[in-house]
Amino acid sequence: MDVVVFDGVDELDAVGPYEVLARAGKEEGWRVRLAVLPGRRPTVRGRHGLILRAHGRLSAAPDVLVVPGGGWVDPGVTGIRAEIAAGELVRAVAERAPGCRLVAAVCTGAMVLAAAGLLRGRAATTHHAALADLAAAGARVRGGRVVRSGRGMTAGGVSSGIDLGLRVVEDLAGPDRARAVAAQIEHGRRAAWRAPTG
Repeated sequence: MDVVVFDGVDELDAVGPYEVLARAGKEEGWRVRLAVLPGRRPTVRGRHGLILRAHGRLSAAPDVLVVPGGGWVDPGVTGIRAEIAAGELVRAVAERAPGCRLVAAVCTGAMVLAAAGLLRGRAATTHHAALADLAAAGARVRGGRVVRSGRGMTAGGVSSGIDLGLRVVEDLAGPDRARAVAAQIEHGRRAAWRAPTG
């Protein structure tokens, strides 16, 4: 399982699902990693200045690929808009998606999935300020913190990355494991990650 990180990534978009998946992974035997694109340095600076060190390069065929967001609403020289403009992340996601069990995006990471052609005609969500852009890219925008459509999963704003992680755990390891992880992290008892499938 790879959570891809890049300069300008929103820190919680990456770290929220990473922690949830890593906690479940201890019991399930999952290898969960922060990953950078091939050819990039392993250290990235997040949107708010946090320095993240990736475990390694993005796998050629990750079982689960998570794309965080950051920098769509407040664009800068780094972040999602810059990544889409450069094209490398979009190509990497498009190339790996057919071999993934699940391709997921947190917040405006959904715009990368859309640019890769993975959301056309599919139910999806993103940060509220980017919903019109997501619809313009061909997705069927739905409300809710987490939306599952086929092998794709998207989550709304930054804090919904935790919900996305719990939904991935529920889908791959069952509701008991998801509830156990939610209890460990003292996540609200409402099952926000159990959004309808689109």
